[in-house]
Amino acid sequence: MKKLLETIDSPADLRRLAPEDLGRLAPEIRAYILEVVSKNGGHLSANLGVVELTLALHYAFDTPRDKIIWDVGHQSYTHKILTGRRERFRGLRQAGGILGFPAREESEHDAYNTGHASTALAAALGLAVARDKKGETHRIIAVVGDGSLTGGVAWEALNEIGHLREKVIIVLNDNEMSISPSVGALSKYLGYLASGQHYLRAKDRAKTLLKSLPVFGWPIIRAGRAVEELVKKTFFPGLVFEELGFRYVGPVQGHSLPSLLEVFEDAKKYEDGPLFIHCVTRKGQGYAPAQTSPDHFHGASPFDVHTGEPASPGGKPSYSAVFGETMIQVAKEDPRVIAISAAMCEGTGLLAFARELPGRFFDVGIAEQCAVTFAAGLAVGGFKPVCAIYSTFLQRAYDQIYHDVCLQNLPVVFALDRSGIVPDDGPTHQGLNDIAYLRHMPNIVLMAPRDENEMRHMLKAAVGCGRPAAIRFPKGEAAGVPADPDFKDVPVGKSEPLKDGRDLVFAYGAMVYPALQAARALEAEGLSLAVVDAKFAKPLDEEALLRYAREGRAVITVEEGVVAGGFGSAVRELLDSRGFFGLRFKAIGLPLEVYPVGKVAEVRRRFRLDAEGLAVQFREFLR
Repeated sequence: MKKLLETIDSPADLRRLAPEDLGRLAPEIRAYILEVVSKNGGHLSANLGVVELTLALHYAFDTPRDKIIWDVGHQSYTHKILTGRRERFRGLRQAGGILGFPAREESEHDAYNTGHASTALAAALGLAVARDKKGETHRIIAVVGDGSLTGGVAWEALNEIGHLREKVIIVLNDNEMSISPSVGALSKYLGYLASGQHYLRAKDRAKTLLKSLPVFGWPIIRAGRAVEELVKKTFFPGLVFEELGFRYVGPVQGHSLPSLLEVFEDAKKYEDGPLFIHCVTRKGQGYAPAQTSPDHFHGASPFDVHTGEPASPGGKPSYSAVFGETMIQVAKEDPRVIAISAAMCEGTGLLAFARELPGRFFDVGIAEQCAVTFAAGLAVGGFKPVCAIYSTFLQRAYDQIYHDVCLQNLPVVFALDRSGIVPDDGPTHQGLNDIAYLRHMPNIVLMAPRDENEMRHMLKAAVGCGRPAAIRFPKGEAAGVPADPDFKDVPVGKSEPLKDGRDLVFAYGAMVYPALQAARALEAEGLSLAVVDAKFAKPLDEEALLRYAREGRAVITVEEGVVAGGFGSAVRELLDSRGFFGLRFKAIGLPLEVYPVGKVAEVRRRFRLDAEGLAVQFREFLR
């Protein structure tokens, strides 16, 4: 028998169904998402939680004429399946396939590209003002999670939307989670608003019963709505969103299609300014392992659908796991060490730290700017904070790093997880710019380990250096190097020679081992290359570099980051400042472009940053 989902190639097809058929479609979509994500990996929990919500949105609104903006975007799988990408969805997060986030280049149904949190409301406001200035009448709907609502830019947008009274529909997807469980006063407030879940279920059952009464049902329902508004104002006085100028509706049972459709139909008729619809959903809905461990299945690797266990358990620890273990060790040796996360406790490897040293761990929510300035305050107060934030997310706190930490020369350590090429997540999650955006900061030390053992020593050194410091390390499995029993000294600004040779390959971080393999492979061709683990992008090991420059050797730098303003640029600037203008020099790294979705090995191969590609580049340059 043909599945109902196989008949849906667009929201127009969806809207031809009877409302009661949507209930048949929801489990088919969940099964399809599970099938694909279990093979490809992806954001599972959030997507399982918004199936009914997405169906109701596309059924009630005239998309793509009406615009839906998905905040963050890792809950957009159902949206993609319903908007002409059902078959392409099998290539989710694969090279040549579709992205796991909304992308305007993929479909007219993707109104705005998103990948970082808290952006949808400001974007929706811009689209609404543009609509009004052009005299258009379509609707703008922003779907934002409770975790994303902790971001400062979301509240800045709420403030402006309420001020301008723009006709924007905000749908709050409240599942009490971001990547990790939502934290903070706002989370408690939303929990207070959503606490009447038993009441909501009872209300839905009563409404169904009343609708079956041919004469008296609807008058009672309409009277009940008036009573409900009175109750809401009595028990939830001064609702924050009402005070900001929004018409607040909710909380709504986010897995009840009749409730959602009714609310969205009413929303279409509301013309008096912005509307805030509070929907309560459950992350991982319909799949027991994801419901039990929604944070574990936030960004899942391939897994067995029946058990929820990883399809191929890795034999090596991840860099994040080693970082977390080392943090516990460092913190136990120094009571002034404090760990800070921005809604990514598990992702950064700090879950064990939070459990073992709860009084010294702080999760500020999706608020990277707050995390950095909070760390600065702790440092002024005599502590040694370590901010563990993904490289691509730390970009959001650029001014705080400069203004609050580096100008004051405060001992804050930034642990930049997911630096370099990041697999599967596409352009918004690539950690390729941190060398460039941190290198010009005053007072900061920048370091990158070649393996997890070196990272342990660097973390210890960073905490003890007494000034701002950043350590970049990649996502995924580490090199499998055994850990030294004790911490070793890592002198700031000193490199480490790994192979002798005539010309110099100065390699940084994750590129050290591929560069070493390439140099060894070229020995058979008579090319003599010394390989040095630079360790530091700032300060550079001037003595090591200038020794080769004075002898007229060629210098090659290798980095897994953009060359423009990066590590190679730093070396070139140093050589120029010392008068070595004619020195043969080549900076190898990544160009300035939007990076495709794919595995690390695939992207490295494409840009000739694997051992084979580096050997080709070394050979071309030297010959």
